[in-house]
Amino acid sequence: MRVLLIEDDQRLADVLLGGLRGQGYAADHAATAEDAAWLATEIAFDALILDIGLPDGDGIDLCGSLRAAGVWSPILLLTARQAVTERVRGLDAGADDYLVKPFAFAELVARLRALLRRGRPERPAILEAGGLRLDPAARRATVDGAPLTLTGKVLGLLELLLRRQGEVVTRGEIQEHLWDWAFDGDSNVIDVYVASLRSALRAHPDAPAIETVRGAGYRLSAGIRDGAPPTRP
Repeated sequence: MRVLLIEDDQRLADVLLGGLRGQGYAADHAATAEDAAWLATEIAFDALILDIGLPDGDGIDLCGSLRAAGVWSPILLLTARQAVTERVRGLDAGADDYLVKPFAFAELVARLRALLRRGRPERPAILEAGGLRLDPAARRATVDGAPLTLTGKVLGLLELLLRRQGEVVTRGEIQEHLWDWAFDGDSNVIDVYVASLRSALRAHPDAPAIETVRGAGYRLSAGIRDGAPPTRP
């Protein structure tokens, strides 16, 4: 397993690199955001260990830029900052976990093992389809820069369809994603929310469409417009 340690404190970096290599990891080191950005985009690392405080930039900003560049290696943030808001900001930027300094090396390795078990599926911080962009962390959706005003449940429905773009999402999956076990599955509330989202998207020519796949569910498709004939199973 090849790991990139991004840490500007050379003494700490030496200790961590020695420990990681002793555990059998191939560990590389970058002391600056600039070097880390180059290495992480040139080499397919299995995981990144990223210190938030870097001499030439903010580690959280680096995390976000790596995700935007399509780097999906799991990221473990190291931070000396105790504020919850900073840790939340890091996770929202695309980090997978964080560790507050000072920490035990055994815990760092355990968290690293947990991240490596997950692999590195794509987890974009910003979801896009056509001219539509959704920032789930900020709860903000736009089409060509124009804001979409959506209620919480409709926004949640849009996020689900965007994450499953091109796939059929069943009514049962929508129910499980948006409501708890006490939801009345026989009601027409899902239809109401789908209709509300369709209405908001139709006002924007560059927005994707929601297909009704008869007998199956719904599908978000950037290549068609609402009004096209529904797909038959």
